[in-house]
Amino acid sequence: MATDSRTERDALGEFAVPATAHYGIDTARAAANFPISGERMPRALIRALGMLKAGAARANRDLGLIGDDLASAIQAAAEEVANGQWDQEFIVDVFQTGSGTSTNMNANEVIANRANELLGGGPLGVYRPVHPNDHVNRGQSSNDVIPTAIHLAAVTEIRQRLLPGLYRLEASLQRKSSEFDDVVKTGRTHLMDATPIRLGQEFRGYAGQVERARRRVTLAGEALREVALGGTAVGTGVNTHPEFAGRVLSFVSEREKVQLSQTTNHFQAQSAMDAMVEASGQLRSVSVSLVKVANDIRLMGSGPRAGLGELRLPSLQPGSSIMPGKVNPVIPEAVIQVAARVVGNDATIAMAGQWGFFELNTMFPVAGAALLQSIALLAAASTVFAEKCVDGLEATERGPESVERGLSIATPLAEVVGYDRVAAIVNEALASGRTVRQVASEELDLPPTELERLLDARRMTGD
Repeated sequence: MATDSRTERDALGEFAVPATAHYGIDTARAAANFPISGERMPRALIRALGMLKAGAARANRDLGLIGDDLASAIQAAAEEVANGQWDQEFIVDVFQTGSGTSTNMNANEVIANRANELLGGGPLGVYRPVHPNDHVNRGQSSNDVIPTAIHLAAVTEIRQRLLPGLYRLEASLQRKSSEFDDVVKTGRTHLMDATPIRLGQEFRGYAGQVERARRRVTLAGEALREVALGGTAVGTGVNTHPEFAGRVLSFVSEREKVQLSQTTNHFQAQSAMDAMVEASGQLRSVSVSLVKVANDIRLMGSGPRAGLGELRLPSLQPGSSIMPGKVNPVIPEAVIQVAARVVGNDATIAMAGQWGFFELNTMFPVAGAALLQSIALLAAASTVFAEKCVDGLEATERGPESVERGLSIATPLAEVVGYDRVAAIVNEALASGRTVRQVASEELDLPPTELERLLDARRMTGD
């Protein structure tokens, strides 16, 4: 009868591995050693690892370092990993050895076992003819492969998910800017009444924030295009062919439609993660921008009767388990929570960046997972914000109705009669409950047409 496990051996001795697992002893040991979070490495990182291993197999074949049959089988198995066919086999916790060796070996073992199946080789765990270290990992070290995989995954996710999400949100905000361009309302500074502004101008500001967020994300992607592959253990390139990294990156860049380049200084690329710290900082800036936009929208939508009520947000779900009929700004709240997580991830990555001792930073797994999570969260939040909130916003009459009651509408009068006299008019209007227009018409010797011109709220908002 078949048993539930098989026994594999390494330099440390024997260890049990599930009988049907395509991973091997190194992965099984890691799974036993790190039962910490239950959080596995992101799918984007596993895809990147698969693509790098596929490129490595082709490069080693072309360089005459691995035979055609073995290289073809390794490449085919690695591409299956990249495409998600073996995701269930990647069982190592995010919180593991700081180089990510356990995840690299997880990939090597799965690919080796699958390649041997494709070649009609021995049973699982018998690494003939393909060996996880000698063949799948040839020319590589976890110390250059894992940071390269993180960079590749991040650049790909930025291009395929985050930038499109930000474009979508920017376009939605731009449309609302045009739609609301004739809605004149009271501006606010320090949360207090200020001179009039058009609602469309406020949304133009939000769209401008997102436009600049896209630029920051693009800069983040540029920083990540330089990768560590080719440095192997400590940056010297020991045990790798001088053409290996360039060939792998050429393959991966073509297949993934991204442009990666081998670093000109391997020692910094493996002992530090400065590019990841930089990229995360740009993502933090994006998240802060989204908080500003989301907070303004939910505040302008507050009410519906006791708040500002200048915007009507889409009603998506009941907002209270005790108050019937209550509807909350759930999408802006979700976006703000995403931003909080991204800022937290940035703190993690900043701390991780400090852990580069001598020739290796030993925080790559948690930093990589945090960076990829931030990208994924911002991408999804931007799209949801646009589709489920911004697209459905409606302007109410509350904003325009408040303009005539506003006190800062008096500001243009100061150029004609002076600051102190206008301040007295404002104070009288506030004390008496009358409008600035009513008090000014009594206190100032100005022709009605001139007073009308000076207190024209639309004119105050400029072009």
